[in-house]
Amino acid sequence: MEHLISQPDVKPGGANLTTGKVVFLVIAAAAPMAAMVGNVPLALVYGNGAGLPAAFLLATVVLLCFSVGYAAMSRKVINTGAFYTYIARSLTKPVGVGSAYVALAAYTAQACGLAGAFGYFMQQLVIQGVGVDLPWYLFTALGILAVAILGYRSVELSAKVLGFFMIAEFAILFIFEALVLNKHHLGSFPAASFSHTQITSGPIGIAMLFAFTSFIGFESAALYGEETKDPERSIPRATYIAVSTVGVFYVLSTWIIIGSVGAEKVRALSEKDGGLFVINLVQQYGGTILFDVTAVLLCTSVLAGYSAIHNAASRYLFALGRESIMPQRFGRHHKTFFSPHAASIAITAAAVISAVGFAVSKADPYKVYAASLIAVGTLGIVALQAMASLSVVAFFWRRPDRKWWQGVIAPVIGFIGLVIAFVLAAMHYNTLTGSSNKIVNLVPFLLLVIAIAGVIYGFRLRTTRPDVYQQLASSQLRGK
Repeated sequence: MEHLISQPDVKPGGANLTTGKVVFLVIAAAAPMAAMVGNVPLALVYGNGAGLPAAFLLATVVLLCFSVGYAAMSRKVINTGAFYTYIARSLTKPVGVGSAYVALAAYTAQACGLAGAFGYFMQQLVIQGVGVDLPWYLFTALGILAVAILGYRSVELSAKVLGFFMIAEFAILFIFEALVLNKHHLGSFPAASFSHTQITSGPIGIAMLFAFTSFIGFESAALYGEETKDPERSIPRATYIAVSTVGVFYVLSTWIIIGSVGAEKVRALSEKDGGLFVINLVQQYGGTILFDVTAVLLCTSVLAGYSAIHNAASRYLFALGRESIMPQRFGRHHKTFFSPHAASIAITAAAVISAVGFAVSKADPYKVYAASLIAVGTLGIVALQAMASLSVVAFFWRRPDRKWWQGVIAPVIGFIGLVIAFVLAAMHYNTLTGSSNKIVNLVPFLLLVIAIAGVIYGFRLRTTRPDVYQQLASSQLRGK
């Protein structure tokens, strides 16, 4: 059987990551605590209310199907470019170049938005904790500095730090859920959540939109292929573990949250409490100490997600620099840390520029700064996931080692589900951002412009720089 491996001359790391460390990196990117606190109330209000667990279950199934094809591809093509490499190998190189620029823009926007979200939540934590109202941009600056240090150094350090925060997030939410179970027993799992009446009680499309949004980041496992000891096994395993763990966690957690309030009351209460809905429930069941710990871990969850997405954006820029479709200086690794340090500095610079711009404009750090950038990043990443599923089908279609489930059926299911998610995200973009600002809601058109420009540039490369074009997404055969 053939194995396609990227050219190994320049790599971003020392190939020391294990499956467990990759799992920490990708689950941290999904930021489960932040997803529960930030997305669940909106999904309950604008989506299908108490039927939300069914939406999370459906999203989990779709993303598991996506993961089957994604994992099969990652066994054949190991490259820091991930989405870009897969799409370029299967759907033509110009389309791959377009997807590369979209990926870089989406992950960079997501990272910048999370920097703003961290500043906002830290500001609220300090106001509630000590009563001092400091500017949000001071905390954003601290977050950018911390992530810059982690991104500049070896990914091993990031994996350890993110792993600690991830375990703490799960632990605190498990404590809350145990308290609910102790009080309500089986009533914590209301059967109504999976009834046809509740599932269709509101727009399930919007509920699924927030469900898919909560998973953003898990797909970054393949970005660490060149930094992993045994990528052909570790990357697929990490992807499956991340999706299934986060999926089960989301389904059970939303179900218990609904059970803690009651299916008939949850929509009204979540609308009343807004972003404080989940944290208020934690205080109701666990008291002030658990509330305070949860508030702190919400901030660290956002910071962990920011760090993981920063790492992903850095590795895309590194891959594009290495292949000369971005300045080659970004394709260099640190001599000591073996990290994509130049690319990491560039992503940090983008975060600084965005933070300064929003601070000077006096924009709301949450409703405008974080919401607009995180939303456009989400839209771009979902589009890339759909294209990646299609590329898996195209890649395996004529290969003699094709397996129907891994190479065709599962990725087709994933493609259909992700296209639906993209359409929903585009149609309800103002709901995703939580903003009625027309400028904010026109941001997605930038992704289309970037994609078209990238494809055009890819075709230009074919005629003006054929040597560079020939090497795009290059790989070599290994084994039979």
